[in-house]
Amino acid sequence: MERRELFRSLARITQGKQEDVVIRPPYNADVSLFHKECVHCEGSCAAVCEEQIIKISADKTPCLDFSQSGCTFCDECVKACTFGVLDLQVQSHQIDAVISINQDKCVSWEGVMCFSCKDPCLDNAIDFQAMFMPKINTNCTNCGFCISRCPVDAIEVGAA
Repeated sequence: MERRELFRSLARITQGKQEDVVIRPPYNADVSLFHKECVHCEGSCAAVCEEQIIKISADKTPCLDFSQSGCTFCDECVKACTFGVLDLQVQSHQIDAVISINQDKCVSWEGVMCFSCKDPCLDNAIDFQAMFMPKINTNCTNCGFCISRCPVDAIEVGAA
């Protein structure tokens, strides 16, 4: 077992599971379209997602699962969307969510040198104050790459 896996398993045992939040794919302007149009689709956006983070939920609507990876904004989901739910002109390179670092869970806030969240960040959206104390800055696109990399599940995603 790798050190990161050990921290993650311990955090889940002691902290419990984070409340589930439905995060939709980027490039959408009207959330109601997911329930109106996606129910007629066979999940083409999920099939083309190179990071495999688009999952089709029980109600046949797509949602993002950051447990293994994040969004590269490759635009393939938009190209596959034949029902007009996703559109490149809308919210390009921004996911409608709020990502935050829970300071009570973060080992770096306890003085442990950990850059697990900063290393995979494509947008340089995590700043460290005095080599510790990470904070998410305004560059964050909510892509989710940092979430699965945190060994103690200190990065949380919520609805915008």
